[in-house]
Amino acid sequence: MKRCSGLILPAVILVSSGCGNKEKYPGPLAPEEALKSLHIIEGLKMELFAAEPLVMDPVSMEFDEDGNCYVVVMSDYPDKPAPGTEKGHIRVLRDLDGDGKADTAIVFADKLSEGTSILPWKGGLLVTAAPEILYMKDTTGDFVADTREVLFSGFFKDNPETQITNLRFGVDNWIYTNNRGQDGNVTYKDKPGAAPLSVRGADFRFRLDRGLFELETGPGQFGQALDDYGNRFVTENSIHIQQTLIPWRYTHRHPYLPTTRAIKNISDHDPLMFQESATPYWRAERSKRRNAEFQEKKLNRVEYERGHFTGASGGTFYNGDALPASFYGNIFTGEVAGNLVHRDVLSVAHDDVHFTAKRAEAEKDREFIWSKDNWFRPVNFATGPDGYLYVLDYYRQHIETPVSIPDDLKAEMDFYEGSDKGRIYRVMPASSSYRSASPALRKMSGDSLVQLFAHPNQWYAQQAHRLLVERQDRSVIPALQKMQLDNTDPRARLHALYVLEALEALDAGIVKNALADSSLHVREHAVMLAERYPQLLPELLPMVKDSPAKLTMQVVLSLGQFSNNQVTHAFVQALGRYGNDKMMQMAVLSSNAGSSPGLLDALLKSNTDTSKLHDGFIHDLSYIIGARNDKGQVKPFFSLLKHPGMQTGKRLTAALKGFTSGMERAEGISAELKAKLKSFKSELKNVSAETAADLEKIIGE
Repeated sequence: MKRCSGLILPAVILVSSGCGNKEKYPGPLAPEEALKSLHIIEGLKMELFAAEPLVMDPVSMEFDEDGNCYVVVMSDYPDKPAPGTEKGHIRVLRDLDGDGKADTAIVFADKLSEGTSILPWKGGLLVTAAPEILYMKDTTGDFVADTREVLFSGFFKDNPETQITNLRFGVDNWIYTNNRGQDGNVTYKDKPGAAPLSVRGADFRFRLDRGLFELETGPGQFGQALDDYGNRFVTENSIHIQQTLIPWRYTHRHPYLPTTRAIKNISDHDPLMFQESATPYWRAERSKRRNAEFQEKKLNRVEYERGHFTGASGGTFYNGDALPASFYGNIFTGEVAGNLVHRDVLSVAHDDVHFTAKRAEAEKDREFIWSKDNWFRPVNFATGPDGYLYVLDYYRQHIETPVSIPDDLKAEMDFYEGSDKGRIYRVMPASSSYRSASPALRKMSGDSLVQLFAHPNQWYAQQAHRLLVERQDRSVIPALQKMQLDNTDPRARLHALYVLEALEALDAGIVKNALADSSLHVREHAVMLAERYPQLLPELLPMVKDSPAKLTMQVVLSLGQFSNNQVTHAFVQALGRYGNDKMMQMAVLSSNAGSSPGLLDALLKSNTDTSKLHDGFIHDLSYIIGARNDKGQVKPFFSLLKHPGMQTGKRLTAALKGFTSGMERAEGISAELKAKLKSFKSELKNVSAETAADLEKIIGE
């Protein structure tokens, strides 16, 4: 969701402005007319599920295990409300007659300051509302929350565009949220004695069943998608799809990696969108002024007034069963500035550690959904128990950041025009009629829930998985073990594996069996779980020989939890196959064994074609050894620099530059030595064995 980045327009300006300038800014359409203005690709259609007055300003929607629909209303945007005046709230939408349209709305929780996402948990809801993550619950059955508990506090709260948001329950039993890397010192109510956790630079994840919370790789903004196997994709305003590739716990297990950025834009297409709506007056005028300024200053810059992603929001993984099978596994992203919905089809090649996001064939020159109505603001999505894809339309006249608009243009704009409106649409096959769903999972037995793991609509599997984690009922262990061994659906086997983990019913035998699973995805998770069982190291080591790149990277990451010559040899094998990949290099370097002179020694002695050793890897390995400043490693490092394999190309230069830069950062070195290193580094152009000797002398002085 493209949201306000901080400037609060004084109310008096809005009231006295030229609000409702219909010539420049057309007015809204009635819900049924707005529906008619939407265009979707051939074979699908859209129906209206809810509109004002039942709902307005919707930003997040979730169905609980019994199919009750909860919607977060964010009416205070773009301003931050004064305490006691909050208009944000959560509503329960109810379809009483089963016709597929909401009939009533009940306010579940009111006076919510900047609530942005929800997640069902133990009969209530987890709620992100910076600076807190709350837990709210109705204990009387009237759909009105009567308990409100602060679970986590301390998140950044001063910019609604970049606050804690997007709660997602992962198949690995962790709950993931986006934090956009904002600063904050987070505390957890159940661990009052724990030191506050600084979340700067990271996203956030937690487990309420274990009382755990920690940093996660990011940063993600408004939009987080977890696929069936826990791969994580996040949205950012101008980058509509990124994948986080290496979890934070690996990239920060030692403090010396020169870069820990493990997120990648995986789109294979230009950041262009096929916008059909007219360019708003303010945007055309602002771009004209800015481009004139760029030309005047002779800057090589251009601002595009349309057609480029600037408000990508709410990226969501679809794993329902009501749309044709070709849509399963797609990620849908709203573009609130372009008034459209973009679709990405994911695939992963054998030699890639990441997915690639492509346009569908039918959308090479158009978008999945588009409208000429500038009020169409698709901010988020949800998959329902009925298997359909739901689209949340914020339906506002303006949604751009006020702070980035010139004052004279802002004077003509009312950023609250439309705050009494909002629509939620349902995407379904064009030739079909609505099929209702009435899930009642809350009272289901544990064994019956286990059977839902293979449901074609994974909404059921996800609810069942969560409920079993919440209940902690170990009587289901036999059913889980059978599911994990026998079911033909790898999604079901993975759910069973992780519920066993949540019930502390895993053992080395179960994990060993999973390491041999027919599914690459299940094997990938089994590798992670094998970190807990050192006796499974012999099973992990051979997996670097012939596994696809993505699985190989996880094996490398997990082997990094161990340290012996066999592990080092496995790293050499992995580098021999995928050593040119930056993420594979980072995976090796993230461990102590993979960032030691011993690894360089093994590489130089191996049959690996050392001519393929990437200079960047040599630089970063040398950087870490320098930054670590362990005399036990420095001396063998300089001995290895004399190896003939280090005299190839610019390898020695890369090693000396890396080591010098790393040592400049090392703790405890004198100011005099730091100055000498700085001077030495500036002369590293054409290096030789003598240059290395000179550096060793400087270090030894």
